[in-house]
Amino acid sequence: MSDAAGAIEVHRARVVFPDARTAIVDGAVAVAAGVVRDVGTYADVSLRLPSPPALVHEWDGILTPGLVNAHTHLQYSDMAVVGRGTYTSFEQWGARFNEFYVLERDWGASAADGVALSLRAGTTAVAEIVTDLGARNAVHDGGLHGIVFWEVFGWKEEAWLQDGADRVLADLETVPTPPAHGLSPHALYSLDGLVLRDLADIAAQRDLRLHIHAAESASEDEFVRTGTGMLAERWRELGHPDLRLLASGGVGMGVISYLDALGVLSPRTHIAHGIYVDAEDRATLRERGVVAALCPRSNRVIGLADPPVADYLREGNTIAVGTDSLSSSPSLSVRDDMAELYRIARAQGYADDDLHARLFAAATLGGAAALGLDAGPGAIGRLAPGYRADLAVFRVTDRSPRHALAEFVEAGGSEAQATIVDGVIRHRAAEL
Repeated sequence: MSDAAGAIEVHRARVVFPDARTAIVDGAVAVAAGVVRDVGTYADVSLRLPSPPALVHEWDGILTPGLVNAHTHLQYSDMAVVGRGTYTSFEQWGARFNEFYVLERDWGASAADGVALSLRAGTTAVAEIVTDLGARNAVHDGGLHGIVFWEVFGWKEEAWLQDGADRVLADLETVPTPPAHGLSPHALYSLDGLVLRDLADIAAQRDLRLHIHAAESASEDEFVRTGTGMLAERWRELGHPDLRLLASGGVGMGVISYLDALGVLSPRTHIAHGIYVDAEDRATLRERGVVAALCPRSNRVIGLADPPVADYLREGNTIAVGTDSLSSSPSLSVRDDMAELYRIARAQGYADDDLHARLFAAATLGGAAALGLDAGPGAIGRLAPGYRADLAVFRVTDRSPRHALAEFVEAGGSEAQATIVDGVIRHRAAEL
């Protein structure tokens, strides 16, 4: 019998981490029909099964929930030459990106490569931003969970009022499901405020998730506050002085405050990057229920500051982990970004001994929360009865749970031993 027909399969590992706070030595996860049925020690799970399992998978490593990449653009996977560069500013990277973006390419094949790399890295769910319709099928065809966000870019008020919403929604409807759809207003510097407000209203009416790049660069902050700076000058050079923020000389407030004033921030929204934020901004994100997806390796490539990881953690913000795309990052490995967040948090003075657990949570349940998938039907992010049977197996050298978790978080790594989606093994390392 197959798993789809209801046969129970058991995944056994020397340590199972169902969530960030729990470790089970000689643990097991029983799955059937794509759902977790039981979690515990192998002995206990075996006793509770109604009949012998159809198959027992023995893994020599740690077993975790599948990782969640809370911010990525898989369609740019064949633009890795850009991500291998080193840049001194957001604007310099943007110019290099555009050189390659305008070249003719197969966006669908590029996005499919990104799906394959994600599975290889232990990722089972993504917040995927699609900018070109050629890339719209990849996540659906590749069987990943998460949300596919249709990116909304370059709309100004006058054109938007004519037929903007209709055109955006028509494009969104061509993206296949599952997974669910969402809208991604690109950023405050590429859309007029009225457009952002309307998109937030549409998302509320249609129960769609929103995902927006926010507080990514210092020049973005200048753009919003005063309509000045390197980014503002670049947009004027490109022929867009009529963007409202440029024409009006900014709005006199920062990125997070302005997004809040527009009604964009709500529990259905998560932001990408969230670097240039102060304590008041972080408090606003907490109050609105907004998760920040941190992408530290992408920030470093582009020449930006590190995100305030320690402050987010100390103050109680929910964070998630994103890789961004290969056009700005060395890999699509959530573990690599988790390791970088660990290094940054320690450098910023975070000394509490819960750091490994909190970053593990960010890469799993935090990502699920960003996508609105942390509870209810189809929930992901932990291994518990009723959750999707999305699992990942990783090799670690240390066998004690405490040290195995530390190694998992700190060491990084671009390949999982195995990646299981809906109870089906979708990736298995060649060595196995």
